[in-house]
Amino acid sequence: MQDHPVLGQVALGYSPIIDRQRNVVATRLTVFAEPGSTPPDALALLYLLGEVWPVAAGGGELALTLRALDGPAAGREAPASQVATPPVSLNVADEALLCAVLAQQPGPQLMVEVPAFMAGDAAHLETLLQLHASGTPMLIKGRPLAPLAPEVLACFSHAILHAGEERRDAAAQGVGARRVTTWQADVRTTADADAAFKLGAAAVVGWPFDDPPPAAASRGKRTGNAQVVLELIHGVEREDPVPRLEAVLMRDPTLAFKLMRYLNSPAFGLTVEINSFSHALMLLGYQRLKRWLALLLASSSQAPNARPMVHAAVRRGMLLEELARGRGDAAVCGEMFICGLFSLLDRLLEQPWSELMRNLPVPDTVRQALCGEGGPYLPYLQLVQAIEQASVFDIRELAGRLLLSATEVNRALLKALQAARQLDG
Repeated sequence: MQDHPVLGQVALGYSPIIDRQRNVVATRLTVFAEPGSTPPDALALLYLLGEVWPVAAGGGELALTLRALDGPAAGREAPASQVATPPVSLNVADEALLCAVLAQQPGPQLMVEVPAFMAGDAAHLETLLQLHASGTPMLIKGRPLAPLAPEVLACFSHAILHAGEERRDAAAQGVGARRVTTWQADVRTTADADAAFKLGAAAVVGWPFDDPPPAAASRGKRTGNAQVVLELIHGVEREDPVPRLEAVLMRDPTLAFKLMRYLNSPAFGLTVEINSFSHALMLLGYQRLKRWLALLLASSSQAPNARPMVHAAVRRGMLLEELARGRGDAAVCGEMFICGLFSLLDRLLEQPWSELMRNLPVPDTVRQALCGEGGPYLPYLQLVQAIEQASVFDIRELAGRLLLSATEVNRALLKALQAARQLDG
């Protein structure tokens, strides 16, 4: 990913869009303009997002070139056909920047959220109609104060409603029309998501991180998959012979398949295909292989409600690793990856940290961060949590404490999201 001044002109946050089956179907990227900086370059922002979320195969290329970043947009290709749910929803929390983004006619690989007050403003009618005609998916954010004209309502496929916005009132204003589905924002717990789906939401937006932590009474809920992976991690830690490790892995062939899929994903960056556990160990060595076993452990939960947690854990690990890159050696990067990946393990395996730490071989620096006891990695984990909540003031404050610039944080975030998407396959 190439650097551009726009990375220092914005602050970014991200959250999942989760469907009724608890699958993460898209990412909501929130963009704040940094105060006192040059107005963000909307075209450059769209180009960088196009690197992370390119137009789907067969849909054509994103018609933005590096040369275009230095001057006015010109000669864009005709938009590709719109997909049902593009992989990213762009929530621009700055009216001037949003208008600049809309003026660039974003491609079909992302959705653009338009606040209800703008949707009801006649000054934006022509822009909205042009974007709809060109195939840019749009969502209306919030409840309009007055009914929308039919031609305006037709521009939107989804409506994002926030906590406290009554769906019946929204329907009266035209947002609840049959063709416009509702997505509930501000979801913080599993109960929030269940309630939203019960009321008819097609999807929810947010992380269910505020569920109560697992109690000691949850002990014994560890899945067979998790037990096998923990045994493998301990075996790798001891550098057991390959046949012994393979015997453990073969107790669950689905895990062996999943591990091979991870190792051969574009995110791993190998130039040769790994076809066996012994081949992986020969190429990677024990310590490097351990991080991918950690990934296997984090994704071992079979509970449907765990899917957003697995999604978050993978991205936390990759983001912490990117933040550490250039500030520490490979060992530090590896430990930061494990720290992020395991940061939700108590919820994924439904066991309190006091129980997990008895069987989890992690460095003391990682243990301190996971248990909230301080250490060098905890401030980085707190920064990632602020990014997940799109808490812009916390992002700025925590990044400043770590002497990280907005450019460094945003570059790391976009690289991590790109790598995680490659890993998802």
